[in-house]
Amino acid sequence: MYYIFLPPIIIFILSYFKINRVLMSLVASTIILPAIYIFFHNFANEYFFVDKLNSFVLLVSSIVGVGVAFSMISLPKRIDLDDGSIKRFYRFFGVFWLGVIISILSNNMGLYWVGLELATLSIYMIKIKVQKTYNNEEWKYLIVGAIAIGLILFGIILMYASAKPILGESAINFNTLLENTDKINGFLFEVGFLIAVVGMFIKMGFFPMNLWLSDIERASIYQVGALFSGILESAIILGFFRLAQIEMHINYSHLIGFVYIYVFFTLLMVSFLLYRSKDFVRVFSLSGIEHMSLIALFWVSGGYFAALLHFAAHALLKPPLFLSTSILEQNGKYIFKGTLNGFKNKLVPIIISAFLLGVISLPPSPMFFSEIYGFKAVIDVAKDSNYFLLMILGIFFILAFLSVIFYKFLSIYQEALYYEGKEKTIYKSEIIVLLIFAISLIVLLFPKTFHYIKGIVI
Repeated sequence: MYYIFLPPIIIFILSYFKINRVLMSLVASTIILPAIYIFFHNFANEYFFVDKLNSFVLLVSSIVGVGVAFSMISLPKRIDLDDGSIKRFYRFFGVFWLGVIISILSNNMGLYWVGLELATLSIYMIKIKVQKTYNNEEWKYLIVGAIAIGLILFGIILMYASAKPILGESAINFNTLLENTDKINGFLFEVGFLIAVVGMFIKMGFFPMNLWLSDIERASIYQVGALFSGILESAIILGFFRLAQIEMHINYSHLIGFVYIYVFFTLLMVSFLLYRSKDFVRVFSLSGIEHMSLIALFWVSGGYFAALLHFAAHALLKPPLFLSTSILEQNGKYIFKGTLNGFKNKLVPIIISAFLLGVISLPPSPMFFSEIYGFKAVIDVAKDSNYFLLMILGIFFILAFLSVIFYKFLSIYQEALYYEGKEKTIYKSEIIVLLIFAISLIVLLFPKTFHYIKGIVI
């Protein structure tokens, strides 16, 4: 299992040497090889473990990493980047991927936090182009990230303290806590859980800090937005999955109430902000917050299949949209009008259109199926609740917020069809990237894939 740490370390080392961009992309794409191996081989010790859940998350994240690596081949043709800037990106890409692997595979809550901290420090990817705007957004991320990561650490300390008197040092392990929920000090764990999850939600751009994530993704290169939406959020939401499973055994009603209320306010703010957004990157960034909110909602409602299918669909739909922004915007012109026209290769606008419509859950998008199963689970929870009418009212408002987002994306798509008469260039590596994600999404729709996902959490 430890071979999985080699690719990011090799990428980091090679970033200090002169190397061909294509070769560097091929080296970076090797991150998927150990991910495929551990997908079929479970492993466990005191510090790391592999089960169906985190091996699935890691495999999906590694596909995103491969797509981002190949997209770097043509990036200097889109924006002014020298070899030094490319090296800096891969240097911090290696650090980022190393941190994500540690977080995803960690059985130790402390190591999980260390992995998130490594991924947070890799935000220097924003500075591969040295400009004042990038410095401002980098500091903004470091400040908000420090708040979020500090809350997560404090919450972990309290959760560890809630079980240490009985379970000893092993109380720091996710699996040990899940297997011994009856021995945990419920009050202390819930306080720690609340604080840690607020930190996780802030790090994903939830209420009340919704704008900082879209600000840094707009200021940085498109690849950073793809990494944050498809990989970093994967590591964070996996931690939420683990902790929520424990909290379900301690006080399920508190978990439901907290997450539902938090998601309600998050979607309220996101729908308003997204409706007023004027460019692709902010639209994609804000809609990512919407989808992570739904994943959290489905998970705590017992819709594990829906949550994991939605997670995979989001991870495979949103990054290619970030990466295709470099094709659509054409030299930084952030307008929607006519962006889906002017291509000599007609396959490209068709694929991008499918991604754009798929991310709002139009069939046959995987999100169409995940939302059907997810909201069924949500309604089932409401039926079994003592607050049925209140929960149904909340669900109604959540669907209203989602309809605003749905309208915004349809409006963007319709506006993008208007022809402006400007010819757009497309490079081979960009076509390869789009095909990687398109093929992955098709595989995600296979009946056997659905069956496998249903068996991840039983």
